[in-house]
Parts: sequence; structure tokens; C-alpha cells
Amino acid sequence: MKIAICDDSIKDLAAIEILLGKYQEQYPQADFEVEKYTDPAQLSRQIQKGALADIYILDILMSGTTGISLGSQIKNSGSGAAIIYITSSDDFALDAYGLHAVRYLLKPIKEGNFFEALDCARSSQERKKGPVYLVKTKQGLVSIPCSKIEYIENISRMLNVHLTDGSDITSIFIRKSFDDEIKALLQEGNFMQVHKSFLINLNYVKRLEGSSLTMDSGAAIPISKKNTANVKRQYLNFISEQYK
Repeated sequence: MKIAICDDSIKDLAAIEILLGKYQEQYPQADFEVEKYTDPAQLSRQIQKGALADIYILDILMSGTTGISLGSQIKNSGSGAAIIYITSSDDFALDAYGLHAVRYLLKPIKEGNFFEALDCARSSQERKKGPVYLVKTKQGLVSIPCSKIEYIENISRMLNVHLTDGSDITSIFIRKSFDDEIKALLQEGNFMQVHKSFLINLNYVKRLEGSSLTMDSGAAIPISKKNTANVKRQYLNFISEQYK
């Protein structure tokens, strides 16, 4: 995911970069490519060329132009990029709202506000790339592309989400039942609950053997006795659909 920062104050630009670094330390799965601009005209030329970012963090009051003008240019490009405005004045809040900016932050920027704004921007972009699954963790709300989920395990009323890159994301204590927590995923078509504590992504099943499934990662997922026949039937139907 590409993030473009534009602020004609080198000091403020550095402060934003530090916050981005802290965010990545807290969320290692957040893969960012960052571009920095102190000259808004240079960023404007990049937008005109079609070299677009997924998220823009823009100062509003800059020499020669405003972040609002850049925001209009981004919106007119049709990219659907998320915009976070940062400013020392709230005079342009309504203009930012008109451009559907995800957040409007006042300087000096508070870390918590910045992290929440970035969470929101990331979620909006992930939704455009495909369905996402939101997990509440101790560090905050994490947006996970459904395509990257291999399986989910319910351990002591906490969700352990196993991803295709080998990493895990653990939720805080869930108040709803596991069935309720995974209801939305079951509607995706490629997810199946095979046990009271396990949901699997059929795209990453290596083989089905007796009362267990082996995933691409090598994990062995148990199948409950009452679900055995149904799991086999759904798995075979899923496989046959892939070859039509």
C-alpha cells in the first residue's frame, strides 16, 4: 500500500514520518511504501501523471496551493484514494468533509488520533480491494483481507486468526459466540466451519483425510463427528466448482 505525505514544513513532515514508523512497529503486517513531498506542485504533477497513492496525508495550508486543491485533484482522478488532512486551523473542515476525507487532524498531532485515522484509511482501501474481516485486538481494530485468512481458531473466547503469510492475529476476549463472530465470513462462500472452534478457508486446504483437514501451512484442523459428512460434501462441491 502506497502512502504519500505532503507538508511544506520539514519539521512537521518528519513528525508524521515518525508516527508512521511507530504505527508499523505496532502493526508489522501493515506493508507501506511511503513517498514524501515538501513541494505540493511536485505531488500535483505526480497525480497528473497517474502515479497515485492509496492514502494521502496532506497539510492544508501550504505555499502556492492548499491541501484542499490537491484533494480535489485526487478525487477527480477517480482513484478512490483515502485522504487524511492535517492542519493548524479548523477553518477548512467543511471543505475537507466535501472531499470525503477520512479524518481531519489538528496539529500538534496526537499519536492515538493519528493511529485511528490510519486504521480508518487502511480499512477503506482494503474494502475496495475485496472483503475484509475486522478483528478487535489489544492494539486496536485490525482490518484483514478475507483472502489472506487461512483459518480461524477460537481459543478461550479469543479468536486466533492464522494468515497465509504465516503470521497470527489474536483478538481480545469475544463477548459474542464464535458462531456469531464468523457469520459474515460464512457468507463469502469459500469459508466453512468444520468444528465448534475452527473456521477454514477452502482455498487453502491441501487435503481431507478422515476426521481432519490439512492446510497449506501444514496445520491439521479437526473435523467434528457431527460435521464430517457435511464437510466432505461441501469440500467436494467446492473442488468441483473450481474446475468448471
